[in-house]
Amino acid sequence: MAVELVTRTLIPFTIYSLFFLFALIFLFITSSIASIFIVFIKESLRNSGQAPIFGTIFDLLINFNSLLDYHLNNARKNLTFRFLRSSHSEIFTADPVIVEYILKGSFTKYNKGKYNHEIMYDLFGDGIFAVDSEKWRHQRKLASYEFSTRVLRDFSSVVFRSNAAKFSKKISDVARDGTMIDIQDWLMKSTLDSIFKVGFGVDLDTLSGSNEQGTRFSKAFDDSNFIIFHRYVDLFWEVKRYLNIGLEAQLKRNLKVIDDFVFQLIHSKRELMNTGFERSKEDILSRFLMASIEDPENMTDKYLRDIILNFLIAGKDTSANTLTWLFYMLCKHPFVQEKIAMEIKEVTAMPEDQNIEEFAECLTDEVLDKMHYLHAALTETLRLYPAVPLDGKSAEEDDVLPNGMKVKKGDGISYMAYAMGRLTEIWGENAEEFMPERWLDNGKFLPQSSFKFVAFHAGPRICLGKEFAYRQMKILAAVLIFFFRFKLGDESHIARYRTMFTLHMDKGLHLLAFHRSCP
Repeated sequence: MAVELVTRTLIPFTIYSLFFLFALIFLFITSSIASIFIVFIKESLRNSGQAPIFGTIFDLLINFNSLLDYHLNNARKNLTFRFLRSSHSEIFTADPVIVEYILKGSFTKYNKGKYNHEIMYDLFGDGIFAVDSEKWRHQRKLASYEFSTRVLRDFSSVVFRSNAAKFSKKISDVARDGTMIDIQDWLMKSTLDSIFKVGFGVDLDTLSGSNEQGTRFSKAFDDSNFIIFHRYVDLFWEVKRYLNIGLEAQLKRNLKVIDDFVFQLIHSKRELMNTGFERSKEDILSRFLMASIEDPENMTDKYLRDIILNFLIAGKDTSANTLTWLFYMLCKHPFVQEKIAMEIKEVTAMPEDQNIEEFAECLTDEVLDKMHYLHAALTETLRLYPAVPLDGKSAEEDDVLPNGMKVKKGDGISYMAYAMGRLTEIWGENAEEFMPERWLDNGKFLPQSSFKFVAFHAGPRICLGKEFAYRQMKILAAVLIFFFRFKLGDESHIARYRTMFTLHMDKGLHLLAFHRSCP
């Protein structure tokens, strides 16, 4: 009888609670939409000297899956424009003059800011890509020293050559059988293995398929990358996180996989260092662990976790994504693929039946520096498919841009690397053509302004690992192209991107590989 009474009491209470909760959510949603449209009407009627309005946050949400091309079409109308939120404007620019202004000339006026930090925090925490001021300077200083050491340069080259040889052997096995491969998946695993070995002194070995935990970590990291970026167009992500529903529930599960894996890595590495066995190691994690001994209050395990994940996205995603788009371009432009193969053969003077390990060993810095056409092809790929296609800042104070447009404190301002690489105003009438020759002068690679070609960022935050990334990509590409010829599994396939922080190819890249030594 008592149970029946309690049940009768709880059922109406639960129904009323749910009704009240949904009423609150509905009120929040309608008030948010109303406030945005009120702001839109006010800003549309005001001639304030700000960038032209191309819509609201809802336009970005509607076009999210093709967001980069949506921005490209807008940039063709006006190099700088904005979309409205209830609290501030989101300014987007493809103007190299403005890019130089915000990344260099007025660097201190434009930071990641509180808004970006809150969105990125669950995944990137207080890592170098999400912070400003002292935390950014601290990580930048330690990383700068690390990337400048000859020890890391030599060690990383050994790792890159070894992993390139492993990759080629796997390709060789499937080439004999005529099996199609998803080369993006393999590249992601290979670069993950490399960054773990070079950056953290750990043999992950996900490429072999033997490390299931590492594979789960990699997938969780990629999916979280997408979900975090989606927050920029989702007005209600905080509500979803609180209620633990939708993408936010998926993110929470992914973050547990990521955190369990990374904290285990930190603890294992610290135990090895405490034994004295690894005190001489020069990998990035060891250097930060040594710093944590001197400053345990600030250099916590959580802070180390954030640092690791930021270096992972820099070392894994950027190289793997660029190589994926490179091989897609080479399949679409087979004559470029053959020109690269000819250059590699001429520079190395190696026969096509050369042993894979011996060939990889010959790829010294001196040899790689002579591969101007390969370098140009990689750079041309980055121009059209930048590893970080869209990067944002937040205005720390009211300002006026070089074109006279006003910026209010708290406004977001993003430069569109993807759009910039495809605009005729910047690259000429053949801007959308894949043409490595645009980077060559009498056969020698000729760089362009970093504010025009912004694939590696620019100004004080320019990518420290630029040369590191080129070396990894050139070694892996040189080994693969020397031994194999690649074709699309479906010649009519048009690749699409997945909208996230890094330019991931949606649904992978399925290729067939053929031994060059075969007739």
